[in-house]
Amino acid sequence: MAESRFRNTKIHFSSEGDGPAVVLLHGFLEDLTMWDQLAPDLARDHQVIRIDLLGHGKSKNTGPVHEMEEQAHMVRSVLSELGIHKYIVIGHSMGGYVALAIAELYPGEITGLALMNSTSLADTPEKQINRDRAIQAVKQNHRSFVRIAIPGLFAPGNREKFSKEIKALTQISLSMDPQGITASLEGMKIRKDRSDIFKGITVPKLLIIGEQDPALDLDSLLPQGQYPGVETVVFKDGHMSHIENRSELLASFLQFLKDIDQVYSDGK
Repeated sequence: MAESRFRNTKIHFSSEGDGPAVVLLHGFLEDLTMWDQLAPDLARDHQVIRIDLLGHGKSKNTGPVHEMEEQAHMVRSVLSELGIHKYIVIGHSMGGYVALAIAELYPGEITGLALMNSTSLADTPEKQINRDRAIQAVKQNHRSFVRIAIPGLFAPGNREKFSKEIKALTQISLSMDPQGITASLEGMKIRKDRSDIFKGITVPKLLIIGEQDPALDLDSLLPQGQYPGVETVVFKDGHMSHIENRSELLASFLQFLKDIDQVYSDGK
């Protein structure tokens, strides 16, 4: 584990393995440990960089709103410090929103883009209202908010099955500064539609969908899987594919990385 600085703010990250760089970006209420069961396998042939996003894990806040663009600049800052200028990005949920912002701001640097339980669309007006409600709930009692929010990310039939994992993730989320939670909600609420970015970027793309994802609308995700160059994998479970569908997800990621390595080796 290592530390960096971004706008005088402490950023926590890790790097393991050698080879083409793969950047793993966690979701809302998570931290870089969400990748613990996947990173060692991915790091066999790649350099895997995991970063705690602003206000999450051991990374600090930069202000009352963490815009996806600011998160993207922060990630780029860490990568530049490591001397990495070409990389694959895999983002879970909010991490996917950050990955898309990176794709827009630094399009020449990304060599592959995977959205996992995420979307290239902006929040709907209804979703924005729900974000505002969530912000108020966090301000009133962030502990109650977390205890309700985490189980609600799993497919209903999986909440008992993965009760141990839910408990562990809840503890991680409860350790967050409430300002980090509200700053991320504010940033997600105002994020722009980047469907044109996802559609237009000419690198290998992967879209991981949970059929029973309580946080995302399946009918809005499936058309994104039809964008040019997007490979789509649909699991039968919820928003937390790294827990609910771990082995299948790992197989999908390994194949995705293998395909990208093949593309770039053929192009040499």
